[in-house]
Amino acid sequence: MAQSTETTDWVSRFADEVIEESERQAPGKPVVVASGLSPSGPIHLGNLREVMTPHLVADEIRRRGHQVRHLISWDDYDRYRKVPAGVAGVDESWAEHIGKPLTSVPAPKGSAHPNWAEHFKAAMIESLAELGVEFDGISQTAQYTSGVYREQILHAMRHRGDIDAILAQYRTKKAPKKQQQKAVDEAELEAEEGSGAAAEDDGSSGSAGYFPYKPYCGNCEKDLTTVTSYDDDSTELAYTCTACGFTETVRLSEFNRGKLVWKVDWPMRWAYEGVIFEPSGVDHSSPGSSFQVGGQIVGIFGGKRPIGPMYAFVGISGMAKMSSSRGGVPTPADALQIMEPQLLRWLYARRRPNQSFKIAFDQEIQRLYDEWDKLAAKVADGSALPGDVAAYTRAVGTAAGELPKTSRPLPYRTLASVADITAGHEDQALRILSELDPEQPLASLDEVRPRYDKAEAWINTHVPADQRTIVRDEPDTELLKSLDEASGQSVRLLLDGLAEHWSLDGLTHLVYGVPKVQAGFSADATPKELPAEIKTAQRTFFALLYHLLVGRDTGPRLPTLLLAVGQDRVRKLLGE
Repeated sequence: MAQSTETTDWVSRFADEVIEESERQAPGKPVVVASGLSPSGPIHLGNLREVMTPHLVADEIRRRGHQVRHLISWDDYDRYRKVPAGVAGVDESWAEHIGKPLTSVPAPKGSAHPNWAEHFKAAMIESLAELGVEFDGISQTAQYTSGVYREQILHAMRHRGDIDAILAQYRTKKAPKKQQQKAVDEAELEAEEGSGAAAEDDGSSGSAGYFPYKPYCGNCEKDLTTVTSYDDDSTELAYTCTACGFTETVRLSEFNRGKLVWKVDWPMRWAYEGVIFEPSGVDHSSPGSSFQVGGQIVGIFGGKRPIGPMYAFVGISGMAKMSSSRGGVPTPADALQIMEPQLLRWLYARRRPNQSFKIAFDQEIQRLYDEWDKLAAKVADGSALPGDVAAYTRAVGTAAGELPKTSRPLPYRTLASVADITAGHEDQALRILSELDPEQPLASLDEVRPRYDKAEAWINTHVPADQRTIVRDEPDTELLKSLDEASGQSVRLLLDGLAEHWSLDGLTHLVYGVPKVQAGFSADATPKELPAEIKTAQRTFFALLYHLLVGRDTGPRLPTLLLAVGQDRVRKLLGE
């Protein structure tokens, strides 16, 4: 059973803390919250928690009338670490670019974008817009190559001894054992790896001493460089590239082709931007990792470590069915193809950051939607718990207003069944859906969009072909001839009631009622009034109908299936 959202609201608690801290550190200025994303490949649903956690807090602060900036630092000046598996238009020839800045790597073949980083940023930006996430994007390539951080870099080099002393406290300590979380498939394990930044080295420390800065090579553009000397007064820096052998001497006060190492870069940015709140993943939050060490290094830059909850793993349900050509780990765009943004927002809003959860790409999505619709009904009638109301409110809109929604949100499982049976024929889909409630017939599929489109996309992309519903063209005469007297009577009772019960509710009453009537009970009898054998009789009857209609034991809910097939065809297939 799904764990209920706590009555206490984690978003409000963090908003209280962040507002108080911001007023202490920067009174009268906008509150600053931050996220960091590396566009080193498809930005997946685990990375989305890096954005959604501060977004929800920032949005609550906006709702209270405060000015707030949500910064997303695009770590597009990070090194290209590896060729991601399964990315269309990319092969092992991209390995020659390993070590270059992400913005210097060509985009995948066929991309409309100028480089690797912009290609993967674009998909995420589009998804964030659909999710209603308001943010200020900062390209770290632009920041570094334009000299924005020059003073911070020179300051770090002047204080390299202090930085080295902090880092030295952790270098000799054994890394803590990685906490293993149960992962259902390879895609989840890949999602657990994080961006890779957490494992980066913390600066070169050779015969010339420790340096927290890495130049990109002036010849091959790679960061496989070693600083061999540096003069604080003149800022003259010499380096050698171990990849191509190139050597160069530059003045760091004028040089913009390099960056601070990760464990120094991150706290530098906290101080530079005045960040009050920024969460971090497990890979950045263990003892000796970048978030912990950064809490000490940030003081060198005159800043404070932000309030930073650790966020837990986001699992995936049903990924094994996804094609490997999709890039392995699903992205927000993959999720938004099959679910409305409100549902995706809710999955992140209802759990505290340190609670893991799963996003469903399999049959579980139907149960999630049922849970969501029940919550909507409880919120509407005032019976929902306060914490559930808070999570729902944050899911359906932001301080700027409600997100676009489906005007007539019919059950997702019903829409999926109709999309499955009609196989893209919109006129048939409209006919079936308009018969669900004859008193309020659907006038257009637009009334059930975008939910209908999401359900149709789920059927087409995540339901295996052998589980799709194909209605028989002709009756199964062999099976019809073999029916015993009781089975034949059950089919006759159903046929006799079709015309009178031709609606979703009516057919539900009819198909569940036939075994009751056969056993001598009223069709209206409740489960409490019936012996346990009735459930067995119902299952047997349902299996018979599925065999007669679609040739297998199971299928979409029978009332929906009957409506979809149409009364005349049902009568034909059931032998009338």
